[in-house]
Amino acid sequence: MGVRTYETVPGFFAQDNHGLVQERQSHYEASTGKILPRFGLIDERQDRWTKFSAEIEQLNQAAAPGVQYKVIFLGRHGQGVHNVAEAKYGTEAGHRWAWDRYWSKLNGDGELVWGPDPQLTQLGVQQAKEARLEWEKEGLFDIPSPEKLYTSPLTRAIRTNQITFDDSLVPGLKTTIVENIREHNGVHTCDKRRKRSEIHEEFPETLFEEGFTEEDLLWEPDHRETHADIDRRARNVLDMIFDNDEEQFISVVTHGGFIGGFLRVCDHRPWILPTGGVLPVVVKSISEGELRN
Repeated sequence: MGVRTYETVPGFFAQDNHGLVQERQSHYEASTGKILPRFGLIDERQDRWTKFSAEIEQLNQAAAPGVQYKVIFLGRHGQGVHNVAEAKYGTEAGHRWAWDRYWSKLNGDGELVWGPDPQLTQLGVQQAKEARLEWEKEGLFDIPSPEKLYTSPLTRAIRTNQITFDDSLVPGLKTTIVENIREHNGVHTCDKRRKRSEIHEEFPETLFEEGFTEEDLLWEPDHRETHADIDRRARNVLDMIFDNDEEQFISVVTHGGFIGGFLRVCDHRPWILPTGGVLPVVVKSISEGELRN
């Protein structure tokens, strides 16, 4: 395989449009926002998703050697206990010291428990149900159902994926847990995952990617990833998908930090996705080695 580069194909979704202004939000407000109608699809016609699917198919049929197109539905997990704790101790840029420098390194405060690997709140569960309702609503207009399901190994993402997608929405389709899809990693206890065996015990219906370890070997108590680190992980996930998956429509349930890295790698405008939100991205992959050949 050649080295791949990635870019966003604009024009399909409102979130691609640099003219669409997203109001500045605090972290808590971003945890209580709403899903855009039609997941942001600009086309409002009755046959909107049929036409969209046909356009993606046409892009792939007309693509030069080494060029592929896929639609990645990025889902952010529903609100977790840690989101509430972060709002409690300060989240505005420049005023995050209480959370980042102290509370994020603990497992809780006697009232809330956020580490390691916190659960969804009741609001988070409801947000995942609302995402499912939007999928069902757009299903009436033939939205293409995901043909592959991937999720982070953190409980809040797996649970969100479980609530959003089941056999009635995607019959017979199993979810694969991928280590690299996890949140901005290190220092914060909410981002440390459980053992593989514990995850399997709670979610026996899920699959694990090859090589997924029993212990969390990536989380470190004294080192937090940089944006460059997250971007490398996002690129590795994109490489995995474009190298191995023939499917065109793929769901990735993940976290705000990973979504930021994914968008940077695909040269997509920054977008703050609310917890429980869904952001579709039409991704163009160019394999430079194949183009030279």
